[in-house]
Amino acid sequence: MNSVLDFLSSIPWWLWVIIILLLIAIRDVFFQKKHTISHNFPVIGHIRYIFESIGPEMRQYFIANNREELPFNRIERGWIYASSKNENNYEGFGTDRDIYAHQHIFINNAMMPYKIEDDHPNKIDKSFLPCAKVMGIYHKRRRPFRPASIINISAMSFGSLSAKAVESLNKGVKIANAYHNTGEGGLSPYHSYGGDVVFHFGTGYFGVRAEDGGFSMEKMMTLVEENPFIRAIEIKLSQGAKPGKGGVLPGAKITKEIAKIRGVEVGKDVLSPPNHKAFSNVEELVDFIESIAENTGLPVGIKAAIGKLDQWEKLAELMLKTGKGPDFITIDGGEGGTGAAPPSFADHVSLPWVYGFGDLYKLFQSKGLSERVVFIGSGKLGFPAKAAMAFAMGADCINVAREAMMSIGCIQAQVCHTNRCPSGIATQSKWLQRGINIPLKSERLAQYFKSFRKELIEITHAAGYEHPCQFTMDDIEVNVDDHNLSKELSSTYKYNKTDVPFNGMQELKNCTYLGGKN
Repeated sequence: MNSVLDFLSSIPWWLWVIIILLLIAIRDVFFQKKHTISHNFPVIGHIRYIFESIGPEMRQYFIANNREELPFNRIERGWIYASSKNENNYEGFGTDRDIYAHQHIFINNAMMPYKIEDDHPNKIDKSFLPCAKVMGIYHKRRRPFRPASIINISAMSFGSLSAKAVESLNKGVKIANAYHNTGEGGLSPYHSYGGDVVFHFGTGYFGVRAEDGGFSMEKMMTLVEENPFIRAIEIKLSQGAKPGKGGVLPGAKITKEIAKIRGVEVGKDVLSPPNHKAFSNVEELVDFIESIAENTGLPVGIKAAIGKLDQWEKLAELMLKTGKGPDFITIDGGEGGTGAAPPSFADHVSLPWVYGFGDLYKLFQSKGLSERVVFIGSGKLGFPAKAAMAFAMGADCINVAREAMMSIGCIQAQVCHTNRCPSGIATQSKWLQRGINIPLKSERLAQYFKSFRKELIEITHAAGYEHPCQFTMDDIEVNVDDHNLSKELSSTYKYNKTDVPFNGMQELKNCTYLGGKN
């Protein structure tokens, strides 16, 4: 035995390298049948696969320029990171964006900006910016709700996000006076640290799921009664990443904790079908909304990505006829978001946010319904200039998902669906989550929201207004060619938004229905 060990130890290291490479080559040529490249080019073929695996990182850090990456470029990510850390988020020496490019946004500033008087709420809190509308006031819900912030957390569930990430977000929205949408994974303990919550559910009815997989009104009533911080309920019809497509939650991912929260069995695959069991047509949807609102007293809304408008028109006509319907509508963009989807869905199914929102708002406005509904925009709107455009088009609130994730440390690794998120945000790995410092990350989420609102207020004042709800379609222009062919939003999307009733920020500050700490 000693002689064998002596012989092996006498072999020089370079010969060991040759032996190992030779063994890999023999395996590649004679035994593995899956990869043509490594079969035809043994050993060297593996280099190709290595470069392919690290290609996104190479492009992100060394090749792509500041404005080139998608879904979020380096400048956008840098602004979020700096804003969340309360660092300098300014640009020097002028913009490096091509301001003549197609679809570039211009905000028409006033000759003289809006003047803030000494008793104005923004003199005390430079980020005070509540929603100008109240959810549930038109339909006389027992517990109407005015969001205390125009920017809030979009639907992201515990399960897709880690426990520490959800806890950081919830504690952050409490500090920022915003609300936290649960996503369709149910209400977890990590959503329960004091922030206002919008309870969201989809076709799986997680958290309010009956034994047969359908909806349980009894569980919904109990959930709302036991958790008074739930301020509104949102029914997901579809989402931007994969509208009209269901999903499967693999049994391997269902821990005891997730099973308890979602109301499913441990270790057993759970199907979220494309369709709801609780309703199958527009009339039944309206009845379902009214039943939940009546039993809980809360505003009830719907979330969807927009494509065909025939059923939306039917909904609008029914709302006009009956005086019933959703208190708010969240319009998601076909750009997709945190949900993983096949490229055919993510790239091609449903309209981008600006087109989908414009079509739907114009439809509801034509029926005289735009004042009854709180419109929420969701689709890469987590930047002040894009938010100004959204408000000019008729949005009343903004929901952000990926931008919020970046504020707590997401690096856009784009491996959310693999359970290998390096920042610990979109993974259930306890080891990867260990790097999340919850007090620090919650402060950063809150600071991002505060920086966002402050900058949006400043843009609003520059345009001569007090609140973003006062933006009109003629205040924003988009490039369609050169300046002689640039058009106001009203010309581009063929409508003018309905004026939002607004009597000043002081009135909003004193509002009875205001969420958060005010």
